[in-house]
Amino acid sequence: MTPIQITKSTPGNHENNRFGAVKSGGLILFLIGMVIFLSTLFRGDFKITQQSLQQSGNKVSTARLQNLQPLVGKFYTSKKRALAEIRNTLREAEPQIDAYNLGVAQFWVLKNAAAGVFKDQTVLYFFLSIILAIVGGLLYIIPQFYEGLPGIKHNNIWFSSAMARGAIGITIGTLFIAFYILLYWFPQYIVNMVLLVDPVSYFIRNMPADQWFLYGFLYTLTIIVMGLRMLAKYRHSRYHIIRTFSIIFFQLIFAFLLPSLLERLSMPSMDLKNAWPLNYYFFTDWNINSLWGGGSFGQFLFIWGIILSFAGVPLLTYFYGKRWYCSWVCGCGGLAETLGDPFRHLSDKSLRAWKVERITIYSVLVFALVMTFMQVVNYTSNGDIFGNYTWRVNQAYSFFIGAAFAGVVGTGFYPFMGNRVWCRFGCPLAAILGIVQRFKSRFRITTNGGQCISCGNCSTYCEMGIDVRAYAQRGENIVRASCVGCGVCAAVCPRGVLRLENGPAGNRFNLIKSDAIN
Repeated sequence: MTPIQITKSTPGNHENNRFGAVKSGGLILFLIGMVIFLSTLFRGDFKITQQSLQQSGNKVSTARLQNLQPLVGKFYTSKKRALAEIRNTLREAEPQIDAYNLGVAQFWVLKNAAAGVFKDQTVLYFFLSIILAIVGGLLYIIPQFYEGLPGIKHNNIWFSSAMARGAIGITIGTLFIAFYILLYWFPQYIVNMVLLVDPVSYFIRNMPADQWFLYGFLYTLTIIVMGLRMLAKYRHSRYHIIRTFSIIFFQLIFAFLLPSLLERLSMPSMDLKNAWPLNYYFFTDWNINSLWGGGSFGQFLFIWGIILSFAGVPLLTYFYGKRWYCSWVCGCGGLAETLGDPFRHLSDKSLRAWKVERITIYSVLVFALVMTFMQVVNYTSNGDIFGNYTWRVNQAYSFFIGAAFAGVVGTGFYPFMGNRVWCRFGCPLAAILGIVQRFKSRFRITTNGGQCISCGNCSTYCEMGIDVRAYAQRGENIVRASCVGCGVCAAVCPRGVLRLENGPAGNRFNLIKSDAIN
């Protein structure tokens, strides 16, 4: 007699079967788009003409372009060879040319010299790469609104190659790191990627795209697309729905569209939500001169930046903690909460990591304070006190903190160290917000220790490496300086032990000091 097979029905099985083909197709389209996008690194023909050199005149000096006259009429099928000849020609004429100016010249001359099918079919390649990847991502994400139960579930994340430092995760992290290295220091190698978004740049800004427009465009698209994933995942939580919409809004409008439209109008522009010292170049002489000399609107931007940094930031942090900025407004936090969400459980929860965190983040803050002091003194004294040393400190901070730490490590290490590496270990603004939150703020996460079942979900998914369970078990409110108030710990708690609250600043600690977790 054949035994009867009983299949257990679980929530989401029907939906998984129903949308499986759609998600698989979306994943395939996404991968095809990404392969085409990455292939632009190795494709393209280039012909240096008199016209292409003239088009580079707004970015490269006339004398430097004159030195490149021997290359006029040359055709290249190899980007490597074209870059080598531009480099050798300029160094022969200008032996003292620095790496930065050499890279700028290589980038613009090569970009304007693009020829062949890639140049002629830019819009087609744009749709076959970036748009195709977006469509594929949406086809993979949208079914998540209808399948299974909302919220975080373990789903074998520690056995996932992508989310548990496996081969896929290592590959993703390596691609992130490589992209940031090329973006910051070798943009001449990604001219074809930049060329893809030229039509978009002309449409919004009425000017050709550079590597920073490409970055801002991809950054914004990523937050929007992955933000939809957050909405699907946290559709049971009103807090997370509103927070995700806030992240998308501030990135799309304040960080991308408004600055781009101001550039189109030839007006001073800046990210209106980017406060000092995260905006580390705000007090540089060139930025002050640019804003203050940009008419009444430029002066408004300068005054707004000061009010936001020295009045808005501490006042709002007093009322709402770090979450108003780090989890609702900031672009770095926005990318971490959307693109980085699948890796949030990888944050190190050890006491050793906490000690390293405090050393590094406050060291960066001191570095930023010293640099800003030198910038202000240098500006008010016309460079008579610190002279060229201010520029050297600015360059060091820009390289080590602004590019290497915030960019390469801050984002590239998502698959290795979790999604808040920069926010946790390096952001100087987060350090200031954390000091206010820790000692003088109405924000806290309250706990009900009597209901805690020690499941560990809260600690597992804390992106800032806080052992939330230890606080919950002791019934102690959480007011850690590093907490960004993302609220995921409360969202994944099966017993409702944790709540994000704003209350009287003096009643945040519900245990005597001798019992507090230090």
